[in-house]
Amino acid sequence: MSKKIAFSLFVFALAVALGASSYSVTLSKPAVINGTELKAGDYKVEINGSKATIKSGKTSVETDVTVDTLPAKAYQSTACCLGEDGKYHLQELRLGGSNIKLTIKETSHDSAVAGH
Repeated sequence: MSKKIAFSLFVFALAVALGASSYSVTLSKPAVINGTELKAGDYKVEINGSKATIKSGKTSVETDVTVDTLPAKAYQSTACCLGEDGKYHLQELRLGGSNIKLTIKETSHDSAVAGH
């Protein structure tokens, strides 16, 4: 019976390890991702393959990302933004306590129309 319990715990731990990774990040100022403005505050970042979901309460944005490995763990989470049109567009997240850097692949509806 204890072998079944041990195996069940192993399978559960493996499923958790292979699932989406989750991190916390604080935005010190409002930022825009794919046209959605995120207010300043605390957010949960979930990574699943090349997709990241950034959410807080009812606000949630999913975006394509490039996941890179930093040479050392980031001490704290940081966000890098590019200012355009009086707003800050989120470009990069370095996730504290990990060696993960996310580069946001922002989609623009304007560029899709311009290529039309």
